Amino acid sequence: MPLPTILIIDDNKAVRTLARQVLAPFACTVTEAPNGLEGLFAMDPDLPDLLVLDINMPRMGGVQMLTMLKSKPKLAVIPVIMLASPTDHATAGKIAALGVQGTLIKPFAPEALLEKIQTVLQLKPRPAKV
Repeated sequence: MPLPTILIIDDNKAVRTLARQVLAPFACTVTEAPNGLEGLFAMDPDLPDLLVLDINMPRMGGVQMLTMLKSKPKLAVIPVIMLASPTDHATAGKIAALGVQGTLIKPFAPEALLEKIQTVLQLKPRPAKV
């Protein structure tokens, strides 16, 4: 059985690094991209089991990417957790209407990210190395 794949899409490297650290103890594959456009390429050929997607990014922002994903049946089934800043409240209704599995407001505690992810994916601990 393949490990679940989580794609972190955020232009802030520190957020991507934090997500990797939070997920390190779990049996999953973590990939990352700095914007929505590169995130689309990161999904080829294998679709992730979960996207953690920032709203504000250069080249292709999270709302634009989410809108595109939800318009394509093959991609619409991928669960999405949005990362938002406190100033993104104007987009809250739009992303909720597009069907996200959750939203986290930055800055967030590592535990909050893990809790949101585990509402979508039941992660198992990484086996201990012998």
